[in-house]
This record gives sequence, structure tokens and C-alpha cells, in this order.
Amino acid sequence: MYGRETHSPARDWPLLPHEILFGLFLVVTWLRLVWRCGFPDPDSLVYLAFIVVNAGLIAWNKLRECRASWFGRLLYYPIVFNLVFSHMKQAIPRINHGSWDEALQRVDNAMVGGNLSLKMEPLATPWLTEVFSLCYILFFPYIVLCIVHYFRSGLDLCRTFTVGLFTIYGIGFLGYSLIPAMGPHLHAPGQFTVPLQGWVLTVWNARLVEFGSSHVDVFPSLHCAVSCYFLVFDREHCPGRFKVCLLPCVLLWISTIYLRYHYLVDLICGFALAAFALWLAGKYSRVRHVSGSDPSTSRTQQG
Repeated sequence: MYGRETHSPARDWPLLPHEILFGLFLVVTWLRLVWRCGFPDPDSLVYLAFIVVNAGLIAWNKLRECRASWFGRLLYYPIVFNLVFSHMKQAIPRINHGSWDEALQRVDNAMVGGNLSLKMEPLATPWLTEVFSLCYILFFPYIVLCIVHYFRSGLDLCRTFTVGLFTIYGIGFLGYSLIPAMGPHLHAPGQFTVPLQGWVLTVWNARLVEFGSSHVDVFPSLHCAVSCYFLVFDREHCPGRFKVCLLPCVLLWISTIYLRYHYLVDLICGFALAAFALWLAGKYSRVRHVSGSDPSTSRTQQG
């Protein structure tokens, strides 16, 4: 049976940092859908349901603070971020008309004098495309591996990990909703004269992106933000995985440009977002430990 925590410094926080930032995305998007589409509207009701369920899990945790309610409160985010991402494909175009690809391309022009994906076109070969496609695909099992690992690593570490990771997704999804863009491969495919040819992994990756993308998921690059966050977090808490994943992650970052999915500014903002999330998670952890004992190791009573 799960025990009730006798003391938890985290309970002094009305909301955890990622709950504020991810909640901001949910509320802002819901209000924009209500403004544009009216209420009740199927898409606005979906976002309202996300908000209500989130509030309910937080309230349950506040009323009965135990490991079960904490993990329910934290586990909501690995579930809902997938649902939200899938739903964006139909919801975001209803509140944003057009794309920001031209503006993002202008930023790249100012920084590097053109489209960096186009500058990499002379490097395109089937074997290189296959390697980069593999690294891009590995991002998805990397997410699952890290989430499962840290949710099995004790409540204290799980809480810190979740604060950082879903700060990234909250701010990143807000970026998708406010600055939707498709990426070079969809916005201006005619500018490329050399097709990206490969073998099995190239085909799999292309189909995964075609059917899995929300077509607004460019700015900022969450492939870069999330993988960078995992790497730095693992460097302290799982150094073995950090060493194994370092090179594939570097190749993953390059692949986002080589495969024509992102602009350079997307990557820069993705890395900045990862840095902010790591700082916020570290600050949360330090404040929590200063304010009291580690709740995951404290003595508990029967719930």
C-alpha cells in the first residue's frame, strides 16, 4: 500500500513549475479556440478536458498526499503531451492561418546567409541519409527509455526530471501554437534539386514524419531541446547512458537540418529552451532540499 508522506517540501509549492508553464499553454490555446471557434466547440472541449483532468489530479494530490497521488499527478504529463501533439494537427490551423516559415527563413538568412539545409545538399548520399534517418528515429525510443527510467528512480528524482522535461514541452507547444511552421521540406521543397535517397530506415523515417507530424511542429526544435535536456540530466544521474547517447544525439541535431525538417533558428531556440529547463529543474531541486527532507526517503504512515 502506498504511504502518506509525513513531510514534503514540494507540498509548499501550490503548483510545480512545469504545471504552470504547460498549464499556460493549455489555457491560452483553449481561450484562443473559444475566441475563434466559439463554445462549445469539439476542439475547445478537448483542451478544456485536458485542463479539468490536470486540475483534478493536482487537487487529489493536495487532499491526499501519497506516492500514488504524486505519481498520478506526474504521470499525467507523459500521457497528455502525446494526446496534445496529435490534436495540434487539427486545432492549431483553426486559430492560426498561414505559417511562419518565411519569417524563420529570413532569420536564417540574417545569421548564415541562406537556408542551411540547402547548403548541406551537396553532402547528400544514400548512406549518410540512412545514418541521419536512424539518429532521427532513435529520438522516440530515447524519450520512452528516459521517462520509464526516471519514473522508476524514486519520487524525488522523478519530480525534478518531470519539472524540466515538461517545462520544455509546455513552452515548446506554446511556440508551435503561436509560431506554426512546416519546415523547409514542406514549405519550399522545390528549392532542393538533390533528393534524399536511402534505404529501409530512410523510408521508415520519412513515413513516420509524414504521418506523425502535426505540420506546425518546427519552432522551437523539440528534438534538440528534449535530447539535450536528457543528455545533461543523464550526465549527472545516469552517466553510462550519457556516454552511449552523446554521439547519436549530436548526429540527431545535425540530422534535423540535413533532413530538411528545421531551420537553424529552431535549433538555437531549442538549445536555449533546454538550458532554461535544466536551470529551472536544478533550482526547484535545490529549493526543495533546502526547505526540508527528501519525501521519497522519509518515514511514512499507512495511507
